[in-house]
Amino acid sequence: MRNGFKVYDSDTHVTASAEDLEPYLASSVKELVPELEQYKTPIRRTSAGSVLEPPYSHRYSLGGFGGGWGSDAPRTLGEAAPQANAERRTQKFMGSRLPTADGEWVAESRLRDMDEEGVDVQLMVPGVPRGHDDPKVDVEFIRANHRFLNDFCETSPHRLKALLTLDARFIEDSVQEIKTWGKTSWAVGIWLNLPLDFPMDHPSLEPVWAAVAEEGLCVVHHSFSGGYPGYRDLWQNPFLGRTASHPWGAMRAVASFVGAGIMDRYPSIRFSILESGFGWLPFWTARMQDQVEYMGYVPELKHTITEYMTGGRFFASIVLHEGPEMVRMVSDMMGDHLLMYSSDYPHPETRFPGSVDLVLNWEAVEGDLLPKILWDNAVKCFGEP
Repeated sequence: MRNGFKVYDSDTHVTASAEDLEPYLASSVKELVPELEQYKTPIRRTSAGSVLEPPYSHRYSLGGFGGGWGSDAPRTLGEAAPQANAERRTQKFMGSRLPTADGEWVAESRLRDMDEEGVDVQLMVPGVPRGHDDPKVDVEFIRANHRFLNDFCETSPHRLKALLTLDARFIEDSVQEIKTWGKTSWAVGIWLNLPLDFPMDHPSLEPVWAAVAEEGLCVVHHSFSGGYPGYRDLWQNPFLGRTASHPWGAMRAVASFVGAGIMDRYPSIRFSILESGFGWLPFWTARMQDQVEYMGYVPELKHTITEYMTGGRFFASIVLHEGPEMVRMVSDMMGDHLLMYSSDYPHPETRFPGSVDLVLNWEAVEGDLLPKILWDNAVKCFGEP
């Protein structure tokens, strides 16, 4: 709590170290990957930028998907091509002090950081090793990560919440993970990873939506820097990539999910976007509504796009750089029940340890709107903690 306000941070990140994750791996993983030790890479620097010293913890690095601006050599705008030996550099840390170095994978350290910043509850987006040549290995790492999260969140079950990480390549396994963990106190939503060129509205995903609705979870889209959509056409430039990929990824996901009638078929299902910007929501809502009528190519919908977006089942985390005027504008145009506070802890975009204080000082966000942004809307989205 901060200055009398309860705070629910709706976008933070957790990634288990290899040492923490290994005890949760099924014995079959060692049989599938006898050389598992070779997939461990030392954590020399935290995601926020802290330089670590030996002995290092490690992360599993199983491979990757695609390429594009997130993995290609970076090109600076105005240059014809990337410079020789050009490498991606860590983003600028936007806070005043780096988070605790192991807060990304040690619950007690995270909780101390939460106490310092005045955060009551965090929703954590998990990082899961994926991309092995054998799909069975990816499935086992997903299962192991959920077992890890179960114990991690048990450290403080009313304060630590997380998403189930699912994969559209494994529908039956994803449904089983929802059924296994959906009733736990920590699992409040799902984050579905989609293969390249696999639409979110694909009919094969119906069992996933049905399971989500049955368990009362939220479907979450979280954009990411290195991936699609658009990663093959961003001209090898991280500025263009990071600026465009996060909003566009959410724009496409929202249009696909809402326009496909999924909210009609599952009247209780909720959908939220994280770390994708939010000032574009009124524009995109109006444009989607127009294009449904003008272009078509969507099923018969029971409601207007505007009704889906403002009817209490769609939510979006704020990003701090868009500021108070944008929060006020979106809330005035679409309703004060939609936006949720978030900090991106422990990534460099966080203003740690001053993220909450920054929002508390926003004069344009006052009265009844402030507690809704800080707490109420996240509770409506993810449930009472």
